[in-house]
Amino acid sequence: MQLAGPVSRAIKAWCHLSLVIFIVLNCGRAEAKRIHHSYQNQATPSEGDRIVGGEVAPEGYAPYQVSIQSIFGSHLCGGVIIDNEWILTAAHCVQDYPLDVLRVISGTNNWRQPGTLSLLEIAVPHCRHDQPEYHNDIAAVHLDKPLVFDNYTNKIELSREVLKEGDVITMTGWGAMRLNGEPPDLLQKLDFNFIPHEECRRRWDYDEGVGVGHICSMNQEGEGACNGDSGGPLTFKGKLVGLVNWGAPCAKGKPDMHASTVYYYDFIQLAINQCTRLRV
Repeated sequence: MQLAGPVSRAIKAWCHLSLVIFIVLNCGRAEAKRIHHSYQNQATPSEGDRIVGGEVAPEGYAPYQVSIQSIFGSHLCGGVIIDNEWILTAAHCVQDYPLDVLRVISGTNNWRQPGTLSLLEIAVPHCRHDQPEYHNDIAAVHLDKPLVFDNYTNKIELSREVLKEGDVITMTGWGAMRLNGEPPDLLQKLDFNFIPHEECRRRWDYDEGVGVGHICSMNQEGEGACNGDSGGPLTFKGKLVGLVNWGAPCAKGKPDMHASTVYYYDFIQLAINQCTRLRV
């Protein structure tokens, strides 16, 4: 039964407050120049334009992909549908703005031509986001209404498989093709090689921003994530394994860092299940 008016708003407010308190009390400890790959960072452009190296994705290739935008229509970050009412994204994509100035676009390969427009009702970032800096950069977001699934809008299953050396993962997104450039209209895709954790730490000169909750990817200099890719999905064997987080701006020959949705599986389930129980 749908409840309307003050009662419905009160239930939503209670759900939000209870969910945040529950997750803060039950969240585990944190696992012990770079930028986020969103349009919130105004880093100094490099000399020359580094092409990310992707290709246009076929129509309907990633029906789970969403664009998180300002209400004025500017693409900010990516996201991924995991349920008809829930998406995942990077925590930094939803913590630097009030939710009422954001919207979610789904069901399209062209972020300027929405298939479906949704609003963000509740955002639950990991309680230890940025503790330490660049760690735990993941958030679950509840939409204001259920999505209707079809060939262009659908969820993706969360993988439970731990990646190993030699695995190839796929990233999709509308990230810029050069640092602080304009996002391409059409969704891009690129396959990456998975970089094991210790090798990734070595390539980053043991930077403290590289944590066990990250997965690393890289092919070669000139290919990689850039502004606007943050929060977007990485997949392996058709299932979700990560969300774009941060890297060297852009495609500078160091691995890109992504929140491992395999590692954060319990956090994701906690956020969704607790709110679902409170709303029933």
